[in-house]
Amino acid sequence: MAAFDDGPELPLPAGDVTVGVVRIGDTVRRPHQESSAAVAAYLDHLEQVGFTGAPRYLGRDEQGRDVLTFIAGDVAGDPVEPWAAADEVLPSVARLVRRLHDASDGWTPSVPLAHGSPGRPVPPLPEDEPRLVTHRDVTPQNVVFRDGAAFALIDFDLVDWTTRSTDLANTAMHWIPLRDPRDRDPAHAGIHVASRLRLILDGYGTDAVSAEQLVDAAQLRFGALYDSMRWAAENLGGGWARMWADGVGEMIRRRATWFSGIRDELARELS
Repeated sequence: MAAFDDGPELPLPAGDVTVGVVRIGDTVRRPHQESSAAVAAYLDHLEQVGFTGAPRYLGRDEQGRDVLTFIAGDVAGDPVEPWAAADEVLPSVARLVRRLHDASDGWTPSVPLAHGSPGRPVPPLPEDEPRLVTHRDVTPQNVVFRDGAAFALIDFDLVDWTTRSTDLANTAMHWIPLRDPRDRDPAHAGIHVASRLRLILDGYGTDAVSAEQLVDAAQLRFGALYDSMRWAAENLGGGWARMWADGVGEMIRRRATWFSGIRDELARELS
């Protein structure tokens, strides 16, 4: 374990699952987890290929916590504030995800990834797309903004194999957001789903993900989320169990039903 400077610990907003994250000086200290080795390897790769939109992994402190560089900027709260729900932020979020995917393409981890526990449902992925390892959790609370544009990603705990279209659909799920209108934050009231999805698609680039691929990936992703979340709640506990107790399972079911009802209309509008 490396020696790092001590100082006042400033609590950072807790995520849905990880608690106990603090800032000390220009570093972030996070509890060491099963996924930490994979996260460290991935962040090292991103640094080596020159991707600047992620923290750097520095090691572990005397308490055994993971130490990463702190990235200054603005991060959306929960519920989302109006500035983070504006149409104007979506293209830069998509461009950041595209840069990340391009930097990740072709990388094979040398350490085991942490999300293949026995019995855990395997997320279905499009059969005709190459796999890549990437973030998989680009929520408003995991994107740092500077000067009104997405600058960097944080919280890489869910790093694992996926595809470009699946990860972009997951990003859209949080940022459009693709969910039943009853479950949207007040800042997202009255949004036009297709036009916001077009901003994400064009920002990312249709040379890499087509409208048809994005819509198909979303349908596949949303149909499998319920079983995945239920398994996590029953087997991992903690924040997963808390979200399940708060009704996330029913919200997932409403999302799947709502999206199935508008999927064909979305596909027509996007094409």
